[in-house]
Amino acid sequence: MVAATPEYSLREEIRAGIRDTWAVALGMVPLGLAFGLLVTQVGFAWFWAPVLSFVIYAGSMEFLALTLITGGAGPLSAALYALLVNFRHVFYALNYPLSRVKSRLGKAYGMYALTDETYAVISARRSVQWTGPRAVTVEAVLQAGWVSGGIVGALCGAALPFELKGMEFALVALFIVLAIESFAGFKDLSLPIMAAFAAGVGLWVSPDNMLMIAMLLYFVVLLVRYYVPAFDRAVTLRVGATRPREQLRREGEAQA
Repeated sequence: MVAATPEYSLREEIRAGIRDTWAVALGMVPLGLAFGLLVTQVGFAWFWAPVLSFVIYAGSMEFLALTLITGGAGPLSAALYALLVNFRHVFYALNYPLSRVKSRLGKAYGMYALTDETYAVISARRSVQWTGPRAVTVEAVLQAGWVSGGIVGALCGAALPFELKGMEFALVALFIVLAIESFAGFKDLSLPIMAAFAAGVGLWVSPDNMLMIAMLLYFVVLLVRYYVPAFDRAVTLRVGATRPREQLRREGEAQA
């Protein structure tokens, strides 16, 4: 029987991380392709696809960043958009085994590369005893899928002799998919209804700043629902059998 050495154990944990996430990483490649194509179609050089993917590395925010840059958004507006779009990542940290990552560089990368897909992979495997190398491998494989897809898409887009129309809809499609997945996990009709109401208020107050107003209003509503349980229970409209919010919260705390 071969004794388990640190090197052997590390290799096994890396392989386990690859097995955990290779299918999800492949699913990120087509979305990366769309992002790379969009980068060149809006007038950027191909190399901006990997630059944005490393500097920002947040799929929805990367698409939105292209819109903000080409639309001439100011630094403060861009920062507020980034906060509202990516604030959910703060709660993802409850399920990320950061305490298992020993090195400072690994911890820094773990926080930097914490995405929706990382959260999905790690939280879905509650029985796994996560180690630092395995968790970091999950993130590295996912980022490799996203970045490689973006590079290929950008190179193909730069080589095309014509302009593709409608690529900017990829951002809308991405948010639609995220919304559907979120609703499937916690079937509460009050959430999309409130989101639609917030969008209507934003459109009525200022059509040019509808998205900013709607996201701020919806963010405030979510805070009120979180800190005022009575209000949350009063407005909840469940569809189908789902686990109670209290149970989900307890599971999150147990994972942390």
